[in-house]
Amino acid sequence: MPTHYDMIIIGSGAGGGALAYTLADTGKRILILEQGTFLPREKRNWDPHYVFGPDGYKADVTWRGPDDGSQATVRPIVYHRVGGNTKMYGALLHRQRPEDFTEQQHKGGLSPGWCVGYDEFEPYYMMAEYVMKIHGNAGEDKTAGPRSGPYPFKAFPHEGRIAEVARDLQGLGLNVHHSNLALNRDIDEPWRRPCIACNTCDPFPCMIHAKSDAETALVRPALQHPNVSLWTDSEVTRLVQEGGKISRLELTKAGERMELSADLVVVSCGAINSAALLLKSGVANSSDQVGRNFTKHNQSGISAIDPDKPNDVIFQKTLGCHDFYHANHETPYPLGTIQLTGKAHWTRIMGDYAHINVTEEQARRMQRLAVDFWFTSEDLPTQRQTVRWTDKGIQFNYVPNNRESHFEFLDMFQDKYLRRAGFSEFYRSTKNLEFTWHQAGTAQFGTDPKTSVLDPNCKAWDLDNLYVVDASFQPSQGATNPTLTIIANAIRVGEHIKKAWFNAGGVSLKDFPLSDGYMADNAAAAIEIGNRYTAGDEDSWGA
Repeated sequence: MPTHYDMIIIGSGAGGGALAYTLADTGKRILILEQGTFLPREKRNWDPHYVFGPDGYKADVTWRGPDDGSQATVRPIVYHRVGGNTKMYGALLHRQRPEDFTEQQHKGGLSPGWCVGYDEFEPYYMMAEYVMKIHGNAGEDKTAGPRSGPYPFKAFPHEGRIAEVARDLQGLGLNVHHSNLALNRDIDEPWRRPCIACNTCDPFPCMIHAKSDAETALVRPALQHPNVSLWTDSEVTRLVQEGGKISRLELTKAGERMELSADLVVVSCGAINSAALLLKSGVANSSDQVGRNFTKHNQSGISAIDPDKPNDVIFQKTLGCHDFYHANHETPYPLGTIQLTGKAHWTRIMGDYAHINVTEEQARRMQRLAVDFWFTSEDLPTQRQTVRWTDKGIQFNYVPNNRESHFEFLDMFQDKYLRRAGFSEFYRSTKNLEFTWHQAGTAQFGTDPKTSVLDPNCKAWDLDNLYVVDASFQPSQGATNPTLTIIANAIRVGEHIKKAWFNAGGVSLKDFPLSDGYMADNAAAAIEIGNRYTAGDEDSWGA
């Protein structure tokens, strides 16, 4: 007989980690399975030559390309680690806007509405913000939905050159706000918490575990409970259905084939791998919707330069602008979000702008002068945007869409605002198929089992004991990083499971305290490391 658990969670990213965190205090026997390993804590965590090199910490994965023949294979930038892709994310986490939960007309088509509205999500967003230690100033972002309380931490202030850019853009009539960052830092007394506001926050792993990724903020606290365990190097190869439930899981652990069973099985492998697992197993797909309606966002960067004004800011990622999130007097349809990335090192710049053959000398100049803007626009779910399982593995059949308005967005902001703010040189990069950071939508929830895979509580319509809690459930993602919504939804689903399966009470904000979290007692070590790594010179980048 397979070893039996009360619950098995497949995947340790934002969804799986948040569900484990939410249910850890129930006393139920919970096992988290992760196909990867812990990302090693080592100096090259902050070495751009390694992180932006051909290997870095990326998984060795190849998918078949789209049906249209535009690309034979895809080498995605994905991370099979405890914490999933959040280990390398930029930790800028917004709520979706209330309008994102309703049908929205874009230039390229319709973004569908949800079966659950913003008002139902709002308390879970509050809980997610507390466990992820979000910084922000309530009321600054005029597009944000109503809040039932303040942010847990005040916003990171703008430094030098970025404060100047913020004033210039505000002078042009824009509502510039401070970014919502998931970092373990006390702004007024920074020695109390480990974050050192360094130049390796985006998109590096955090060597001192001060970034609220899924491992640090969710999985490790869950593992403090003796009833929660984690297996790494454990890849689930098949879900076996008997009757109306998943009776067992087939997996390999460190190369050894095994079987496990559980009362509840939760899939949270990321929208692409979750769809692949369901399709490979032949389960939960009576609607023929598993793997369809995939979205990944339209994303581009503009490095803007005023040659007379160097940008020597160390921690750049503090500024955002959502003035064009919705249709307004300047645009008849939504455009998206504007934010700053972390200060780009020249090795990253050479990769981002390889399409225009930027030399090392040019890239070093850009590192010294550029302010790095990032633009995210919604793409639209369609039946042809699919993840498929074939005898050769995953086929990624995605065709970019709603891009005309995305490029209008870039042109408008560059010419109408950045030029008038004094910038005169611009370098652009638009992300292609390999960039699947914001993957969503392959097992949508809904109220009709004929057109959706999951019910409103994210249980598979076809099975009594199977849930999906990554971004697969999302009918759309607005123009924000989906991580906070994934976490909020996993907490929401966790409350349902507590009541419906574990005969326990619900969840509340008190269950998500502002603890210092993992590595909190290492604040002195963090300060020592910070003294060595925040100088901004070449040595500080591990060169």
